[in-house]
Amino acid sequence: MTAISGTPAVSGAPTPAPGAEADTARAALALGDDALVLSHRLTEWAGDAPVLEEEVALANLALDLLGQARNLYAIVGDEDALAFRREEREFRNVQLVEQPNGDFAHTIARQLYFSVHRELLYAELAGADREHPRLAPIAAVAAKALPELTYHRDHAMTWTVRLGDGTAESTRRMQHAIDALWRYTGELFEPIDGLPTGLPAPTAHRETWLRRIGSILDDAKLTLPDPGAAPDRDAWAAGAGRQGLHTEPFGRMLAEMQHLHRSHPGASW
Repeated sequence: MTAISGTPAVSGAPTPAPGAEADTARAALALGDDALVLSHRLTEWAGDAPVLEEEVALANLALDLLGQARNLYAIVGDEDALAFRREEREFRNVQLVEQPNGDFAHTIARQLYFSVHRELLYAELAGADREHPRLAPIAAVAAKALPELTYHRDHAMTWTVRLGDGTAESTRRMQHAIDALWRYTGELFEPIDGLPTGLPAPTAHRETWLRRIGSILDDAKLTLPDPGAAPDRDAWAAGAGRQGLHTEPFGRMLAEMQHLHRSHPGASW
C-alpha cells in the first residue's frame, strides 16, 4: 500500500468506490478487515517462527491475506485510508482474527478455525453473483482467493495433526489452544451486514464447518469442544467484532500497525 497525501480520515459508514453499492461495500469491508487483521497477526511471527521453513510459510499466508484485503478494500474506497486511518471501533473484523499469536499451537488453532470457515464461505460467495448480480465484485475476489484458502486450510490441518498426535507436550498445548479459542468461533456464523439474508445459510454452514473441524481433530487425536459451549450472539466477549466491539489486544495491535503511517502523514515511498 502506498501512502496517499491528503486522504481524509475515514469515519462511520464506508464510502463505496464508484459503481459499488452500499450493501456490497459494507460486506467487502467486513471481509477485508478479517483478512487484514489476520495478515498482520501472522507477520508478527517474522523472526520468531519455530523453523525457517515455517517462517516463510507464515509470511506467504500473510501475503495472501493482505492481497485479499486489498482487493476487497478496492470495492469500498481508498485502501490506505481504510487500513491506516480508521479507529478501533470502525473495524468490522471478527474477534477471532485479532487474538494474539500466543504459542505456535494458538496460531495454528486460530488458523484452522478461520481458514476452514473462510474456504466454505468463499466457495458460496464465488458463485453468488448468479442470483445476486450486485455481489459480482465480491464473487470475483472469492473465486480468486479459493486456491489460496485451500492451501491455508491444508497448512493448518497438517500442523494440527502433527502437534496433536505428537509428543505429550505438543498434544497438551494444541488441545489447550483448541479449547481457548473456541469461544470466538460463534461469531463466524453470524450474518454479515451487506450480504443477502441466508447467504451463507448459517445452520448448514456451521454444521459443515463442525464436521470438517471434528474430522481434523479426530485425526489429530484431539477433542472437539462442546458445540453448545460457544457463546450466544449477545455475548460481548466473543461476538461483537462485526459491530466494532473488539477485545483488548486489538487496540495494541492496531496502534502498532498504524503507527508509521500516522507518524508521517502524506509521506510517499
